[in-house]
Amino acid sequence: MSTELPKPTPPSDPRVFFAAERTMLAWLRTGLAVIGVGFLVARFGLFLEMLRHPGVDISPPLISSLIGIGFVLLGATLIGVSAWQHRAFIDEMTLEQRPNSYSMQLAVWVSAVVTFLGMALAIYLLLSVFTGEPIHAGAASPTSENVIYGELPGLDLTNPAD
Repeated sequence: MSTELPKPTPPSDPRVFFAAERTMLAWLRTGLAVIGVGFLVARFGLFLEMLRHPGVDISPPLISSLIGIGFVLLGATLIGVSAWQHRAFIDEMTLEQRPNSYSMQLAVWVSAVVTFLGMALAIYLLLSVFTGEPIHAGAASPTSENVIYGELPGLDLTNPAD
């Protein structure tokens, strides 16, 4: 029978930790982009309705809002899961493998805060769809027809002395 000797612990190599942290931060950027797309989708339907019906009280469209909320939740979940995985990776590292004099939890805390803010944004968007007041596209906002012909409400270009 052959007896195997335990493998010696590799010396501290901070590149392993920093590579894992870069991966988590890449997921953070991806999640932020998905949250941004979600907000854009949720509000773009409202913008299109305001262009179609100027001066009318408009509620956010249900379909685009729900799709946008789904994107926001997906982005926040991506960030939360990547922070959880990174935290699990850090916990498996030995003290010798960890970089000295470096805050190993900062990126995890930032990701946690962004995750909770993403969830709060999703809740806000959801509440604005189901309990929000209709948004008034008032007469003070320029319509596409006013912009095409160079007319803006409250702006008189005929008398430059004013």
